[in-house]
Amino acid sequence: MLVLVKAMKNPRSALCKTSIMASSDIFNAFGDKLLLESTTSDAFDHLLLQLLLKACQDKRFVCEEADRALNAMVGSMAPLALLHKLGAYVSHANLRVRAKAAISMSHCASKMGLEEMEEFGLVSLVKLGADSLNDRLPEAREAARSMVASIYEAFTEKEEQKLEKWQTFCQSNLPAIHAQSMVKLVSSQ
Repeated sequence: MLVLVKAMKNPRSALCKTSIMASSDIFNAFGDKLLLESTTSDAFDHLLLQLLLKACQDKRFVCEEADRALNAMVGSMAPLALLHKLGAYVSHANLRVRAKAAISMSHCASKMGLEEMEEFGLVSLVKLGADSLNDRLPEAREAARSMVASIYEAFTEKEEQKLEKWQTFCQSNLPAIHAQSMVKLVSSQ
């Protein structure tokens, strides 16, 4: 993975794209095994950051390939472990990196059930969604809407009074303005 990261940093676009394609193959082949070993954890963090940065580039073919690699990563790994890794990048200084991380987190949340969300921390997940709703980039806001909708569906799946239960949960765990926007978001769907 460290060799791939080095190749991704290369200024030659073709080499960069090829290394991104190789990372997709690695995700599909190894999946969760990449997150289990502590020796690969740091290398995975570097690889994830490079993929997020490359997904924000001006060169469209590199950007599209990085998006495909991020989708392959989300598709081949358990969402719970991946959410922990992606959570660090939702507050990144680069707006586009935040947006790409929010999109990947949204895809992870859509694959999770309520038990997995609770294991991650339902309140933490809702706070991440609420923070992304106020992001400056529309991609991050749209991803946050999708993530909140997934959380709402999982949270209220067995409830009769869905909106009231959601409102109570949001009001008890979020600042008033965030809780209001979360309730408004799900009631408009």
